[in-house]
Amino acid sequence: MKIKVSNINILANSTENLEDAVCKRLGIKAAEIKDFKILHAAIDARKKSAVFRNYQVLLELKSDNRRLLETKGVALYEPPATIEYHEWKHEKRPIVVGFGPAGMFAALYLARCHARPIVIERGSPIETRKQEVKTFLEKRVLNENSNIQFGEGGAGAFSDGKLTTNNNSDLIHFVLEEFYKHGATEDVLYEANPHVGTDYLEKVVRGIREEIKSFGGEIHFNTTFTDFKTEGEVVRITCNNGLEFETEHLLLGLGHSARDTIRQLYKRGVPMEAKPFSMGVRIEHLQKKVNEAQYGTFAKWLPAATYKGAVHMKERSAYTFCMCPGGEVMASASEKESIVTNGMSTKARNKENSNAALLVNVNPEDYYNGSPLDGLEYQAKYEKAAFAVSGDYRAPGNLVKEFLQGNIAKEPRSVKPSYPHGIVFNDFRECLPDFVVKSLREAIPLFARRLPFFADGDAVLTGVETRSSSPVRILRDENRESEIAGLYPIGEGAGYAGGITTAAIDGLKTAMRVAE
Repeated sequence: MKIKVSNINILANSTENLEDAVCKRLGIKAAEIKDFKILHAAIDARKKSAVFRNYQVLLELKSDNRRLLETKGVALYEPPATIEYHEWKHEKRPIVVGFGPAGMFAALYLARCHARPIVIERGSPIETRKQEVKTFLEKRVLNENSNIQFGEGGAGAFSDGKLTTNNNSDLIHFVLEEFYKHGATEDVLYEANPHVGTDYLEKVVRGIREEIKSFGGEIHFNTTFTDFKTEGEVVRITCNNGLEFETEHLLLGLGHSARDTIRQLYKRGVPMEAKPFSMGVRIEHLQKKVNEAQYGTFAKWLPAATYKGAVHMKERSAYTFCMCPGGEVMASASEKESIVTNGMSTKARNKENSNAALLVNVNPEDYYNGSPLDGLEYQAKYEKAAFAVSGDYRAPGNLVKEFLQGNIAKEPRSVKPSYPHGIVFNDFRECLPDFVVKSLREAIPLFARRLPFFADGDAVLTGVETRSSSPVRILRDENRESEIAGLYPIGEGAGYAGGITTAAIDGLKTAMRVAE
């Protein structure tokens, strides 16, 4: 008999064993339990005087005990739905462009269908990519095809590896299981805000790659998809290194930074539309202050605290995104003489600062000038302007106190900037639209009503954050196919996802569709 027991609360500073707490709640002995597993774990910090760890667990009992079902919070356990694999019946092998989360999970599913997918990835394998990223961070020498945005694992491989999502798809469990199976720690299966950590993502990505290859899949690294043409149901693609392939199913998991590829697709008549995106900065606080604000005196017994928020003003909205507890602000440019920020954390989340993107919504009417690609140019304009502030990859920055006063700080105070190339204090109006700067000034005090640390005058603002999502949507129909037969846009770069998990699910759903 398997049962699910919900709402088991243990004080954060308690040494009580979880299994003992469950037995006490149900009035049973540990000897009656055949198997014990955590299904969900969260932190309840609504009352700072009593912060709890809240659990939901699965118990497999050695014998039926139906009376337990009468206990509040107890129900029979229903396992998640299993995924079905369809044997590949098409003549030609599918091609997946891009090996970020959408491309990886699409290729993984297709490999298990014995489709022997061909993957085209413009960047390097994760092992080489790490060294190329290190070279940029240490020497400011950028490889425009293999960097924090491009390469095996996609942009998410150099992030916190957050697997949180507002998506309620039945496939979420499958995605989490695959991350665990390929190298993530077990807590990604049950934590309310699961994260892999960039140090574990290398193992996960490598594991998925090797499984795809074990099923006969091919992965061509340092290979950029440059063009295509259709002949009936066949799509012929060409690459920068002379490689050519034919397929009837071309899955485009380009990522949100593949501007050259998106431009080429548009030139070839692939339907697209401009879409909203966001721009702003990274805001960086002392992790200790964030922890204390979120957990009070219980902070020392709990992991690094997270936060998430949104505020609505008269003309705009602002929100936090990709919050990295105990992390670093990263130099994430994919084009030379540009500045792009992002956040990154290891599994331990043990750096001095915590950071998050602080973003303002940008609508098509803010930038649209007749082409769905105008948002790409709008992003690039401000990324170039941010580089021009220093001319040497130091990022524009300011401190919250001076920013709110309309002044420019002279030097850091208690919060030391973590951006690897250093920052230059400046007026953000030089490298962000005026409406974004104005909205950020309005938003920070509003955030501080709920998160008092947010308006800490020593907090560091580092710009510019421009690539939280794509400004372009590559259109597709209800069958997930472009108007051009055989093309299947997937993931963040196509405008259908907003994070690792949603991108993985989107790629997976499309792979399942083409394999039917």
